[in-house]
Amino acid sequence: MTAQMLAGLRVLDLTTIVVGPAATLRLADYGAEVIKIEAIEGDLYRVLGGPSPTGAHSGGYLHFNRGKRTVGLDLKRPEAREALSKIIEGCDVVVANMRLKALERLGLDAATLLARHPTLIHCTITGFGPGGPYRGAPGYDSVFQGVSGIAATFTARDGAPAYVPLVLCDHLVGEITAGAIMAALLSRHRTGKGSTIEVPMHETVAAFVLNQHLGPSTFEPPLGPPGDRRTLSPQSRPAQTADGWISLTLNTDAQMKGFLTAIGRQDIGEDPRFRTVADRFRNADQWLAVRNNHLMAHTTAEWLELFAENDVPAMPCHTLESLLEDPHLTAAGLFGNQEHPTEGPIRSMRSTVAVDGAFAEPGRPAPPVGWDTRDVLLEAGLSPAQVEALLASGAGVGRAAAANT
Repeated sequence: MTAQMLAGLRVLDLTTIVVGPAATLRLADYGAEVIKIEAIEGDLYRVLGGPSPTGAHSGGYLHFNRGKRTVGLDLKRPEAREALSKIIEGCDVVVANMRLKALERLGLDAATLLARHPTLIHCTITGFGPGGPYRGAPGYDSVFQGVSGIAATFTARDGAPAYVPLVLCDHLVGEITAGAIMAALLSRHRTGKGSTIEVPMHETVAAFVLNQHLGPSTFEPPLGPPGDRRTLSPQSRPAQTADGWISLTLNTDAQMKGFLTAIGRQDIGEDPRFRTVADRFRNADQWLAVRNNHLMAHTTAEWLELFAENDVPAMPCHTLESLLEDPHLTAAGLFGNQEHPTEGPIRSMRSTVAVDGAFAEPGRPAPPVGWDTRDVLLEAGLSPAQVEALLASGAGVGRAAAANT
């Protein structure tokens, strides 16, 4: 049986799109009960994340919100805010990625909630932290890829900045946020006190970029401009084979020798530009060109066999389509199938973290907006009459109404 490390923990999820849902997804995978509060019209990512049979549950939304409960409330309405306050009484953690001023208007800011619930962990994900001129400015993943320097890393290779075609910043900051929340929970276990957490996206992603790319400029005086010349090289790319592409990395001298043995060019190892790790770093463009330009003689499968024999780190360079057929992922059981209440059969993925040798199942598919409103409000102490009155007023949406939208 899979260990649920956060079983019994209740998390109020006031987040949308990807960064916040990525954080609470990690907590849900570890066994926390996550209650996602959505506006009546639902999280924008239900539509922004792509098509679906009903148009209301994009694949992206389903994957980032599996295993969570959903409550539909119009927080502009006082009766909805009152209902939410009752839910918060039973929660251990509140996570939000709305603007701080919006939280204050709704009475959901850290100062207000911790005054009422001193053991609460209150976590906000912001675009830009305090003390700088960007504070309060809006932003999405592409904005942060640009301002953090990620987009500029493509300039050396392609001559122009570009975005990584993933919501990389959102997912990265979401995972870091989940870790911060778990650290705060450990602190509360030791001290009995709650915590206020803020995770600013710009600073977090900029530090992520600069941990690698500050490089020679780490030192005073600088030993050179910032940038890891290996990964910034135009040659730092998958290598073309006779029938496709292959991904390989040669970091150590032993790996380099194994590669040269596989391609039958041990003589290249005597070139003073390539003899050591330091030599290959200084001459990264030339070395990577050598690596890439010797692989057209064989197919990807043939190279993979030769590289395996010589202990060279190499794998197929998948397309998005072939990734779904990857034999390791299939054998490892990453993919599954579930039945969604409105979308029909869907492809699901389990957690990738093994606990005591077992992986958590993906939990139920992310349901329609307000699927759990009645149950959660009743659990929070509202009477059946109060719940029905709230839904009838339009301040909330429940399962029957959501299933018809």
